[in-house]
Amino acid sequence: MSNHEPGRVFRQAWIDGVRRHHPGEPKPGYVTGWDDTPEWERSSAAAVYDQVRAFLTATEGRAVRLSRTQKGQFVASCWTGQIHRHFPDPKPSYVAEWNDLPTWQQETDADIFERIEQDHADSTSGDFPL
Repeated sequence: MSNHEPGRVFRQAWIDGVRRHHPGEPKPGYVTGWDDTPEWERSSAAAVYDQVRAFLTATEGRAVRLSRTQKGQFVASCWTGQIHRHFPDPKPSYVAEWNDLPTWQQETDADIFERIEQDHADSTSGDFPL
């Protein structure tokens, strides 16, 4: 797996989620393809993907039992950490609390977790009891 492949998976899950859940036409930056995504965002996508995978591993796969809300909150928290990593004084909307995020973004974050969850299940071939 290349260094950015996990980031690509994350980014594609984000784009798919935005297209599925965003009301109306999303901002072009929300659906920008991988090749046009800024480097900080690429590395952040890969980092959050790895964090979700590590969480699934640490729980021996039982994190699949989380609710969709819990899954989305995990992704959102990991992403917020990346925002703080890359921006010393981020805009408040970049680090908004879960309850302040629009529903489309909450649903997209949950979709991202579930996409990574599927990758994890495929790669572990059911090694973990659920």
